[in-house]
Amino acid sequence: MNFSSKLLENAVAEFSKLPGVGQKTALRLVLHLLNQEKDEVERFSLAMTKLRNEILFCRVCHNISDQQVCEICTSHKRDRSTICIVEDTRDVMAIENTNQFNGVYHVLGGLISPMDGIGPSDLEIDSLLTRITPGEVKEVIFALSATMEGDTTIFYLNKRLKDFHINISTIARGIAFGGELEYVDEITLGRSIATRVPYENSLSR
Repeated sequence: MNFSSKLLENAVAEFSKLPGVGQKTALRLVLHLLNQEKDEVERFSLAMTKLRNEILFCRVCHNISDQQVCEICTSHKRDRSTICIVEDTRDVMAIENTNQFNGVYHVLGGLISPMDGIGPSDLEIDSLLTRITPGEVKEVIFALSATMEGDTTIFYLNKRLKDFHINISTIARGIAFGGELEYVDEITLGRSIATRVPYENSLSR
């Protein structure tokens, strides 16, 4: 792609680094910004800068937050006896949109993937184990994507959690294998949460 300006070329190159954004889409976005008022572009730039510099991760569940402890973890309306384990913040948002879950979350920050060099020590697993106090936590729900990496992570976590003598369940598989949780429609995801099954039962399916 030939550019009439080096500044334009550099801006397009940066936008095209975003997931799912090719050069043509990046160019369209950059030209859109060029057509906006300066103060609007500055607000956009400031929002991105503040996001990167000021965003926090909840020290309890590791969800993205504006405070040291997120609103879900501090809410007195949430059932702390049930922890839903998810891959990242996008999955928390997807499940919250279903209005079918009233417990709390634990964000792993990824999935076990030996091919990508991601092992258990790279995820927030140790902090999960420290959260599970006998008598307080009664159920852990695996709400991970129906992929090879998701199943590998669930298998590993199940082994680590067995000695805690708590209920271990997984969302019902109304989700096709290979499906990412964030792309599942709210009705299907909500039903999968509500009709979760014991993890051991899911192995025989």
